[in-house]
Amino acid sequence: MLWIKALHIMFMVVWFAGLFYLPRLFVYHAMTEDSAGSERFKVMESKLYYRIMTPGAVFTIFFGVWLWQGYGFAGGWLHAKLAVVAALVLYHVYCGRLLADFKHDRKARSHVWYRWFNEVPAIFLIAGVIMAVVKPF
Repeated sequence: MLWIKALHIMFMVVWFAGLFYLPRLFVYHAMTEDSAGSERFKVMESKLYYRIMTPGAVFTIFFGVWLWQGYGFAGGWLHAKLAVVAALVLYHVYCGRLLADFKHDRKARSHVWYRWFNEVPAIFLIAGVIMAVVKPF
């Protein structure tokens, strides 16, 4: 089970790298004025989302469920962690929606909004790690 835990953590790091970087790309994309720069960001964002973030998310959840089945975890901390994971999945899907907006040249939000949006995964990371390591309840 330690190998499964190691894989779970590795893919979680991959997923979070994308969750931190994609909204940062959105910040710079929202500030871009020229079409060549915009097209460059579209390629970067798409590759990050579909080739790195999404597989990272899928494998994180897959190995997390495997750990859950193997260890039989129970308790309030696990419910809280699962809520954090559900919120992360929603955040991930919303990033995909924002990606689609940029793909169709719909810049509905300012770069300042994306800067704040970029901070959300840090809150989820802190909460998830505390639930998994400290198990406060």
